[in-house]
Amino acid sequence: MEDMKRTATCGELLGARAGEVVTLNGWVHRFRDHGGVKFISLRDRYGITQLVVDEDAAAAVREAAEGLKNEYCIAVTGTVRARPEAMINREMTTGEIEVAVTGIKVLSTCDTLPFMIDDKSDARDELRLKYRYLDLRSFSMQRKMKLRHDVAFLVRDYLNGQGFYEIETPTLIKSTPEGARDFLVPSRLQNGKFYALPQSPQLFKQILMVSGFDRYFQLPHCYRDEDARGDRQLEHTQIDIEMSFVSKDDVFAVVEGMMSHVFRGALGVELQTPFRRLAYDDAMNRYGSDKPELRYDMELADFAPFVEGSGFGVFESVLSSGGAVKVLRAPGCGEYSRKQITDLEDVAKTYGAKGLAWMKVPAPDQLEGGIAKFFAPRADEIIRALGAAAGDLLLFVADSWKTACTALGAVRTRLGRDLGLCDPAKFSFAWIIDFPMFDWNEEENRWEAAHHMFTMPQERFLESMERDPGAVKGDLYDLVCNGFELASGSIRIHDPALQRRVFNIVGFSEEEARRRFGFLLEAFQYGPPPHGGIAPGLDRLVMIMAGESSIREVIAFPKNTAGVSLMDESPSEVDQRQLDELGLKIIATEEPPTS
Repeated sequence: MEDMKRTATCGELLGARAGEVVTLNGWVHRFRDHGGVKFISLRDRYGITQLVVDEDAAAAVREAAEGLKNEYCIAVTGTVRARPEAMINREMTTGEIEVAVTGIKVLSTCDTLPFMIDDKSDARDELRLKYRYLDLRSFSMQRKMKLRHDVAFLVRDYLNGQGFYEIETPTLIKSTPEGARDFLVPSRLQNGKFYALPQSPQLFKQILMVSGFDRYFQLPHCYRDEDARGDRQLEHTQIDIEMSFVSKDDVFAVVEGMMSHVFRGALGVELQTPFRRLAYDDAMNRYGSDKPELRYDMELADFAPFVEGSGFGVFESVLSSGGAVKVLRAPGCGEYSRKQITDLEDVAKTYGAKGLAWMKVPAPDQLEGGIAKFFAPRADEIIRALGAAAGDLLLFVADSWKTACTALGAVRTRLGRDLGLCDPAKFSFAWIIDFPMFDWNEEENRWEAAHHMFTMPQERFLESMERDPGAVKGDLYDLVCNGFELASGSIRIHDPALQRRVFNIVGFSEEEARRRFGFLLEAFQYGPPPHGGIAPGLDRLVMIMAGESSIREVIAFPKNTAGVSLMDESPSEVDQRQLDELGLKIIATEEPPTS
């Protein structure tokens, strides 16, 4: 197609280029026949240009135009001309001009489309994923793919400027426990043995610190065999960062600088740094979440001071058994119907609450409805303490501290969305710090690492760690933004003796540790430096920046919620010959869901 190779894109022609002869390549976006004159909107990834086939165009050109349909891929030659003032489209970059066509060549045709390609597709998700190559043609998806490219480039640009090396780590590794199931890859050459796809490069980036590469990063693919959801896929991309001779403050400074560089370069948004810091207990108490949505206030409060002597047995019983009673003031929701309150109660129950108590504030000194009869005598005091006003709704959960906080926090998130409190142009970052080092696993009756077993305990807990594991805070941290966990990291253990103590607390025998992590533990015998790091999720970051709620919107070829790629129909069966080479036999089980 040398004679019809493009000399301009569909997004660059302006009024100053009137009179030029150009060649454009792209797809027919729209076709309109106005009697003798035909208008063609030609689209490529740069924009749309209006083409005009005039009444006096050559017969061959008019004949070629007659046969065009949406999404035909074509090449056209023509002369750029200024549109009449009244016909200028101010909403298009190329709205000042049109191209009078003198030649058309059809490069390929298009079958009947499963859905129209517009700025943003309104097709069902199943169709969008099955015909992803068509969905990706929409300007909405093209903008998001460009944003993802820009973010990745800016990340590399910033970290390179800070002295980091980008070093790739293997994608076929030893299976190690990291919280989710591994994806296993059978070895043909080592029959009966398996590689695992990495859930993260955790062990290898620590090995790189031992190797003396004190500033490492990469953008690795990571694989976790777990249930998919809006902000999680079976495979995702991290911005993996590790540093030697640092404290968490050093890690924070690098990440805050990187985020500022990315948001400024990709969106023209200036972030306010340093980011806010919230202790885990504080975040749970005030927002009911360790990834709080901070674009609005509406904080949870402790209602325990008003329970004693109220006569409300449910609350009194919970407090006497060591639980908590949390309250949330929903501003302006006093007119909520019983059905609306029941909907909020269903949200609370989803997160473990047994119910959602309530009462309304009809006037500055009154309480009514729900459980108000138990607390009406102290209405003035309660309203003043909660900062409530006439027209507010008070919502309560009484349960264990964590369940009460989490369930009411979920109600807070739902209200924030329903009341339109989440400003899409605002990005509220915060560091969540002082996480518990260990969680108690009731099913297995043992302690387990809250993050991973290589997290450094805070120094103040080193002496008492074995006596009271539940009180230990780890030197670990999360970065949250707009209600999403954006990154997780920690300062790592580099002392083999301390590492053994942590293994003992979580019931990890020395033999098991050697079997799973032997190469790392051996490396730590040879002068490991103090080190720490973090791994922001690239997909979630771009999702937040794009104003989306699902990472599928910013991944070119994602899976559905059942882990299926509808476009290439993976996972799929393989030939018996392939199984025989690997020494594998398929045992039939119940068919998994496909959507």
